[in-house]
Amino acid sequence: MIRFTLAALTFILGQTGLAETLLVGTQEEYENAVDALEPGDTIVLENGEWRDFEILFTGRGEPDNPITLTAETKGEVVITGQSNLRLAGEYLVVSGLVFRDGHTPTNTVISFRRTRGDLAYHSRVTETVIDHFNNPERHETDFWVMMYGKNNRFDHNHLVGKSNAGVTMAVRLDSEESQQNHHRIDHNYFGPRPVLGSNGGETLRIGTSHYSLTDSFTVVENNFFDRCDGELEIISIKSGSNTLRGNLFVESRGTLTFRHGNGNIVENNVFLGNGVDHTGGIRVINFDQVVRNNYLHGLTGHRFGGAFVVMNGVPDSPLNRYFQVDNALIENNSIIDSDHIELAAGSDEERSATPVNSVFRSNLIYNEDQRNNVTVHDDIGGIDFSGNALNEVEDSPLRDGFVNSGIELRQAANGLLYPVDEALAETGVTEDLQVLDRSSTGVSWYPKPGPDNRFDTGETIEVEPGLDTLTDAVSFAGAGDIVSLAPGDYLASKVIVLDRPLTVRAAEGPATIEFERTALFELAEGGSLKLDGVTISGRSAPDISGNSAVRTSRHSMVNNYMLIVENSTVEDLDMNYSFNFFTPAKHTFADRIEITDSSFRNITGSVLALDKEIDDLGIYNGEYISITGSSFRNIEGAVADIYRGGTDESTFGPHFELRSSTLEAVGYGSRNKSEASVRLHGAQDTDIADNEFVDSRPVRVRHIVGEPVTVMSSNRFVGTPEPILIEFSP
Repeated sequence: MIRFTLAALTFILGQTGLAETLLVGTQEEYENAVDALEPGDTIVLENGEWRDFEILFTGRGEPDNPITLTAETKGEVVITGQSNLRLAGEYLVVSGLVFRDGHTPTNTVISFRRTRGDLAYHSRVTETVIDHFNNPERHETDFWVMMYGKNNRFDHNHLVGKSNAGVTMAVRLDSEESQQNHHRIDHNYFGPRPVLGSNGGETLRIGTSHYSLTDSFTVVENNFFDRCDGELEIISIKSGSNTLRGNLFVESRGTLTFRHGNGNIVENNVFLGNGVDHTGGIRVINFDQVVRNNYLHGLTGHRFGGAFVVMNGVPDSPLNRYFQVDNALIENNSIIDSDHIELAAGSDEERSATPVNSVFRSNLIYNEDQRNNVTVHDDIGGIDFSGNALNEVEDSPLRDGFVNSGIELRQAANGLLYPVDEALAETGVTEDLQVLDRSSTGVSWYPKPGPDNRFDTGETIEVEPGLDTLTDAVSFAGAGDIVSLAPGDYLASKVIVLDRPLTVRAAEGPATIEFERTALFELAEGGSLKLDGVTISGRSAPDISGNSAVRTSRHSMVNNYMLIVENSTVEDLDMNYSFNFFTPAKHTFADRIEITDSSFRNITGSVLALDKEIDDLGIYNGEYISITGSSFRNIEGAVADIYRGGTDESTFGPHFELRSSTLEAVGYGSRNKSEASVRLHGAQDTDIADNEFVDSRPVRVRHIVGEPVTVMSSNRFVGTPEPILIEFSP
């Protein structure tokens, strides 16, 4: 390809009027060239890294002669550092770029406007990648894509790994120029978005509550939502007259939610939960919604995140609450082997307006085990049920409008399940429903991520005992490697900082690790740790308060981590007071913490101090915390101190499990402000069973927002008060 100078290009355009292609290699060349582009012209970014590049792409193309910004080779132009892209004008096309290894310095990575008064119309962003382009501050809100203007298209793009606060993609209606916009969002790959642990983690939002009574006319079709787990709402519809069709949701936590706005259509979508925790389907709120011909299979979510949810509303609701469901049409949907259908959900003193003038017809509800999965929370007399089918459920609350008999299913050519009985041919989804081909989404030249297998996938590095031999081995270990410790004593004179997943395992025989700094391991950005069969001793730790065997970075971390402890011993964390086993920092988040078949003794702090998010904003430090088959003796703090405050309802956790374990002399330290052996404030799902508590402080559980479930069974309390459970009181 030939690179033209700006002067040469201007001369050619002036003389011939023909569309031209201009290759630029620097930001200065780009800025000089962009203002001279005419309809049909293409500006090409040279392959390589473009760092700290705030791209302003403006111009006025024509319907058959757009102005194009593209990469010399798709996927080989990488925009890094503090960079972003703004489009403004008409008939503009952007393609082939990759945003990676950085974050936007503003609130948006790709924006379909330059300023509030200078928007994009009839423009397109296609075959572009945004990969983990996150602000390093976890709760600093930004957005990856913001659509403004009208008649724009966002298609065949690859968005993966948004981990900080803020919607992955949003359609804004904050001016008349962006309302009734007729945007099209299609064939995109919305890749894994990890649990945020607070509100603000939607993958797609259309509108806001303030403009929710305004029509958007946005079409969202043929997109692949893969493990989009940010929060309760995968898609949050907050405007009217949108159509969402032909999309595929796989193992994504949460629901497609009609949060605000009226007259939306959701049809021909497929939701596959595969039994993954909290996978959901569709939640109906507001007026004139149509839900038809959707296939929902293997979904485990409950309450507002169930497979199918029809909400109660608030009488005379303000814009930001819950409008009553009125005139909903729900027909020909198949809900198969899914755990929860919630009708009149959220019923309480405020949400007292039950669904009215609505139709629920020709839907198939099938569970192979024939158990009831329908919960009716309030009066559903305002829903007309007809022509529906249940699979011989004895205790179903749904009777009128349902055939309740044995149903046999067969798999059709599209891979979906249908009743064998021809009498049910008109029940559930139609046989011509097309399941989206995943390969048709995103880009062909950038891989979609596979399973999140963090541990034990790499090489094994053998280490001998001694001073800093463990530290040295970790320094050159790769992600997923196993550091195998020969029997003997290890001493770390430095904090071992992990920025990748790593396993530290005792090979055969006892391997004891001591440390001379305020922590043995620090989980930095990208780090996760698995301990297997080792002994950690605090005997060599400094004589100061506040030490930890393991801690996170003291700063906000945008990537979630895991901490796994198996078959290990932790002892003598008692050099000074408040010596914890694990201490996370504020604005860090664990996907999972597991302690299995391990022993902890003589600790002056807590074992797990997950109590750093105390602002009562619905933020917390960890999603799943599990302790099984372990023993705890002489622990001055709590075995687990978990705090999630606030009244936000958009998260799933924390989840806490304590099973088959022994707690002896736990919680009686003078600095244990929790006054508990286990403190759970705001946990959503708690299972405490088959444990023995001896001479310990009580378990303290405080329920807050939502419908938290706490199960305590078969525990033995010796010299220990009974558990204290405090229900939520607004």
